[in-house]
Amino acid sequence: MKLSTKGRYAVMAMCDLAVKGRAHPVPLADIARRQEISLSYLEQLFAKLRRAEIVTSARGPGGGYRLARAGSEIRISDIILAVDEPIHATRCMPGQPLGCRGNKTRCLTHDLWEELGNQIHFYLQSVTLEDVIRRRVLGTGGQGFASEPGTSTPVAAQ
Repeated sequence: MKLSTKGRYAVMAMCDLAVKGRAHPVPLADIARRQEISLSYLEQLFAKLRRAEIVTSARGPGGGYRLARAGSEIRISDIILAVDEPIHATRCMPGQPLGCRGNKTRCLTHDLWEELGNQIHFYLQSVTLEDVIRRRVLGTGGQGFASEPGTSTPVAAQ
């Protein structure tokens, strides 16, 4: 299973916004350049993020986007779901009693893959945007130390 470009790019752009947008709105062109993401693609993603009330926009000179609430209140799962990125590992729709086989039965491994999708969703619900930019997700996968964002100075993972 692989998270699509849509979800990954949305999270990358939101992390950029969280870091660079503390003092003033950030133009999408700046995020596109720093993250090497197409501006037109970002415009589509940010329209969805705005509708989901995860970001706000400011027009005119000095305009751009800001987080609609603190990074500690924005879960990675919120971002992924806002850009219409379902997280599941089965061919079937999650929670459906019918399976995806030709005779509408569930395969023997269906519950395994459905539970994997659930665990991924639960994990992404437990991680906030602030956790990512503060590198507090390192250490959860076996890494004991991270570096301070923007430096090579090691800091203990929290």
